[in-house]
Amino acid sequence: MLPSRSRSRPRVRTRPPFTLAVPALLAVAFLLMPLVGILARTEWGDLGTHLTAPGVTQALKLSLLVSCWALGLSLVLGVPLAWLLARVEFPGKALVRSLVLLPMVLPPTVGGVALLLGFGRRGVLGPWLENTFGIVLPFHTSGAVVAATFVAMPFLVISLEGALGGLRPGFEETAASLGASPVRVFLTVTLPMVAPGLVAGAALTWARALGEFGATITFAGNLPGTTQTLPLQVYLLLQDSPEAATSLSLLLLAIAMAVLVGLRGRWTMGASVRGQGVRGARGVRGSVPADSPDGDDPAAALASPASGPSATPVTSVASATSADVKAAGPAEQWALHADVTGHNQLTLDADPGTTIAVVGPNGAGKTTLLRALLGLTPRAHARLRLGERDVTALPPHRRGVAWVPQEGALFPHLSALGNTAYGLRAQGVRRAEARREARVWLDRLGVGHLAHRRPAQLSGGQAQRVALARALAARPRLLLLDEPLAALDQTTRAHVRHTLRRHLDGFGGVCLIVTHDPVEAVSLADRVLVLDDGRTLQDASPADVTRHPRSPWVARMLGRNAWPGTVDADGTLVLAGEGRLVVAEPPTAGAGAPALAVIAPEAVSVHREKPEGSPRNVWPGTVREITTAGSRLRVLIASAEAPHLVAEITPQAALDLGLVDGAEVWTSVKATEVSVVEL
Repeated sequence: MLPSRSRSRPRVRTRPPFTLAVPALLAVAFLLMPLVGILARTEWGDLGTHLTAPGVTQALKLSLLVSCWALGLSLVLGVPLAWLLARVEFPGKALVRSLVLLPMVLPPTVGGVALLLGFGRRGVLGPWLENTFGIVLPFHTSGAVVAATFVAMPFLVISLEGALGGLRPGFEETAASLGASPVRVFLTVTLPMVAPGLVAGAALTWARALGEFGATITFAGNLPGTTQTLPLQVYLLLQDSPEAATSLSLLLLAIAMAVLVGLRGRWTMGASVRGQGVRGARGVRGSVPADSPDGDDPAAALASPASGPSATPVTSVASATSADVKAAGPAEQWALHADVTGHNQLTLDADPGTTIAVVGPNGAGKTTLLRALLGLTPRAHARLRLGERDVTALPPHRRGVAWVPQEGALFPHLSALGNTAYGLRAQGVRRAEARREARVWLDRLGVGHLAHRRPAQLSGGQAQRVALARALAARPRLLLLDEPLAALDQTTRAHVRHTLRRHLDGFGGVCLIVTHDPVEAVSLADRVLVLDDGRTLQDASPADVTRHPRSPWVARMLGRNAWPGTVDADGTLVLAGEGRLVVAEPPTAGAGAPALAVIAPEAVSVHREKPEGSPRNVWPGTVREITTAGSRLRVLIASAEAPHLVAEITPQAALDLGLVDGAEVWTSVKATEVSVVEL
């Protein structure tokens, strides 16, 4: 059997320079010497006697009691504080974080003095606690707990804040869109996903509380059976029995080393949490090439009714019929009205059952629009009405708006079935019913056999289908899909598109789909919304957008050449870059009006010599790139007299012309082949 690539790859070892290696080794020796000293001076024969002495066992029990109470108090106070620091921006945040770090750099005895002045019987809060509740903290076991919590809680807060900072907010936002309240999101999504960081912080907190000495002896005193913990017992034994003190030090050292070995050097888990999500979904975004995944010209697919859902092939197995699933949308009809302000400036109205494809270049505001409708971004605000209900003031989990983000955001700690049932469970559906309906949705999307797999065990396409099933199962009033099919292969994409179209046919709400695929736009959408810089550039049917694109980006997405320009007095088009374009049907707008010339690649003729005859638009150029487009070739030609032009020719024609990169050619376009759209 051939060795794997990872095993066969030679390991590169870096040899440190001598001037760095020597100080580093000295540092290791410096840190190691105290440990060697304890091991060398331990009386191994008397170790059992020393550790089982009555005073030692009493101090050990008290230390365990204090450290466990300190850990519990740190969890109650520190977990919310870590979440606040990681998730919320507020005035004085830097000061609060400094207060968290202060006990780590403050001398322990100074910390004890500060606790006395704050919580002591003559302190700021101590008299009130004693007079109101009868609580006296100094020189009491509870005082030892407070001292240990003061010095140990920062370890928990720092560790958990790092884990929360590494957790993409998309997981929590998706859970909220499925109907989960903030508390439910925190308990069922946030905490399970940051569990490694929480465990690491809790272990360090417990170990630090177990070994606390300075703040405890200053604030709580050294009372046997009450505040005399194991570190304080070590301090006393150093004076009377150094051998016993060494044995106790070895015990504390062993506990500390066990904690560190258990953590394996991981202070926080932020980096690993950040990487959790839909595997394999990255690297698939972008515009669709001319040979669309389903083998048709994109513009023809948009313009022809034959490319609608009835023509979409279903080649994947679906084990459930539409009768097996309840309507995902509620029985009522939910029209959409939204006034969006801020980064995006637009008004959106749609009747129940309408599907809108949202297209536009990167940065046009597509995702911002979806997030504004969800109420998840400060960049834009949406006054949103669904049916007769104004949901503008409602939090995301009460809007009835479900979405599928670009990365899917499957919860890594839940199976595919648990993910799909999450929204139903958040809405109060009983577990058995929620899982039964979730399984049907997984079956419909062809991933029912993967119900018990975790997201890390799914491919990018499988994970995206589970994410789509999760949104559909949540019974939303408004469905938002951010490139939901981008990670799927051609065959699976056709099947999922067909299943989604079947669901949308009976959906009582409105669906918005962000896409770069023109085939998706026609097979799923009733309208195409073209955005540019957060504004509506065009909102029309797919066929109308195809015939009269008002955006160069949309025209190019459709595989067309798009040249912006202005109308001249003689009816020709003065191009924004270089040259002029003669058209057969000049726009009716007057001179100086902006317009967009659209030229199909197949209407561009390529010659090695300057053509003569009827063409009125002729330019010299140079071949810059040749790519395949199904059974034809697309040739990118650059010219000093006109913008870049894409021609589509047969492979035989390219062979006859001897086309290669850098070849000098002539291009021509008949005036009758140019469509002009007034902007």
